Amino acid sequence: MSADATNHNCDLLIIGSGAGALASAIFAADTGLSVLVIEKSDRYGGTSAMSGGGIWIPNNDYFKAKGGKDSHEQALAYLKAATHNRVDEKKLLAYLDYAPQMIRYLEQNSRVRYAVAEKYPDYYPDLPGALAGGRTLDPELYDTSELGDELDNLRPASATTLFMGKIAWTARHAHQVLAKTFGWRLMLLWLVLRYQLDFRWRKKRGTKRDRRAALGNSLIAALRKSMMDRNIPLLLNTDFSDFLVQDKRVVGVRVECDGEQQTIQAKHGVIVAAGGFEQNQALREKYLPKPTKVEWSATPPGQNTGAALVAAQKLGAATDLLDWAWWSPTLKVVGEQAARALFVERAFPGAIMVNHAGQRFTNESEPYLECGEAIYRDNANNDGQSIPAWVVFDSRFRFRYAMGPMMPAQIMPDSRLPKSWHKTLFFKAQTLPDLAAQINVDSSGLQTSIKRFNSFADSGTDADYQRGANVFDRYYGDSNVKPNPCLATIAKAPFYAVPIYPGDIGTKGGLLTNEHAQVMSDNGGVIEGLYAIGNSSASVMGTSYPGAGATLGPAMTFGYIAVQHLAKQLGNAVESSHDIH
Repeated sequence: MSADATNHNCDLLIIGSGAGALASAIFAADTGLSVLVIEKSDRYGGTSAMSGGGIWIPNNDYFKAKGGKDSHEQALAYLKAATHNRVDEKKLLAYLDYAPQMIRYLEQNSRVRYAVAEKYPDYYPDLPGALAGGRTLDPELYDTSELGDELDNLRPASATTLFMGKIAWTARHAHQVLAKTFGWRLMLLWLVLRYQLDFRWRKKRGTKRDRRAALGNSLIAALRKSMMDRNIPLLLNTDFSDFLVQDKRVVGVRVECDGEQQTIQAKHGVIVAAGGFEQNQALREKYLPKPTKVEWSATPPGQNTGAALVAAQKLGAATDLLDWAWWSPTLKVVGEQAARALFVERAFPGAIMVNHAGQRFTNESEPYLECGEAIYRDNANNDGQSIPAWVVFDSRFRFRYAMGPMMPAQIMPDSRLPKSWHKTLFFKAQTLPDLAAQINVDSSGLQTSIKRFNSFADSGTDADYQRGANVFDRYYGDSNVKPNPCLATIAKAPFYAVPIYPGDIGTKGGLLTNEHAQVMSDNGGVIEGLYAIGNSSASVMGTSYPGAGATLGPAMTFGYIAVQHLAKQLGNAVESSHDIH
């Protein structure tokens, strides 16, 4: 929809168009509120559209329906341990109480469909209350032809979330292929054939994009279509600039549309769901560990700049966790604006991460937040000489496994790799000393590290970092590799190295909120009429990342909570009254 805010005064305004924002709009409309969503860019979906789309929902109905065992008490014990008891317990309890309700409501009253990832473990399996699977929900595939022309406004999926950069697959499909579990070849063949046989649709649309959306793109497409079912307006190219305040209550916003300043009145309040500040270099320099660069972030370039954060701070809003991000190692691909997050490739057997001294410094199979943090920690311990770090592997790894956009050589041999990638995305040499010289890494250190790692691969035990010792590590290991699916020797030339950076998939800190998602003020009260969710708020997960979907799950849940709180104040109740075809 065109950016014209002049005739769109509303009961509730939502800033941003990620999963939390669009879900909140649905919840609000179903209470009878008039709601408007505004989006800065010309595409809706935000970082959510580029993400895995998973949501971490303890004690969910999906897992129970398959006989899974979970409980409120077990989940609370896990969250308290993971967050080191630094998050207000009222917020943890609110999340655990409302998250199952939230997804149940969407399942019953929208086009959103999920399935449980039964084998996807919590990220900290050794903590009390952790589960070996069942808390992460994975979006089902969605037929984007239902969006009609509105498909053109959907932010495209990240190439990292698609097989061969174009074919949609769920996280469950990806795990089956990457871990090479039973039947993976037939399943992959089915996905490819379905894509190939749908050529008429792609020709009609003039795109290589799969008709089906998966992961975050599926979630956003389903939410947007559910908004369209309700005729909820979404304004693109509408850039937030400030809040409107009356009698110490937020009653609207100022925006810029087509170079003109406009105001939107929001009678009952504003939900800030505009993401973090990872695309603002000045704010990164102010708050995040050094060094820090916008170009290391895997989020949409130029979008999440923290404008609402700065505006709310001027109103006296409290903040927390501003020195944290949802860290993830990233790599840069020539010609691509956003960095690519390296979520799982590190876990494949036969690759190690080293610093400038050629030494391993962490468990390569650990969760991505901890991996990014480890890069910063090692950099601090080595006089700032460990960025970039390097992923090093051999030709056997190259043949069998992907590394970022480099598909396995059995699919994409080196001769088919773009020349621009050589000595930018990857380095290659016939010997380890030659490779070390190319990447300016200590040769003796690298050879010693690989010799030691190879002995671990032979024995099946990583004596240095315990890689492969828990169920999370092994989730993306190769089930065919014995005795440890995360460990294989690095011995066959040529050898490869890929530079990686301490990137992110969003900042973790933001506006401090209470258990109702209301923004807190510095004096301990609340700023009336102002709510914040997702990466616009300080994460309910504290400095931890308890499981896959622990970003979007809270964003959508606290959107649900915010609307429930507002509805209760107005004497309304959420009703499941919408007919979804």
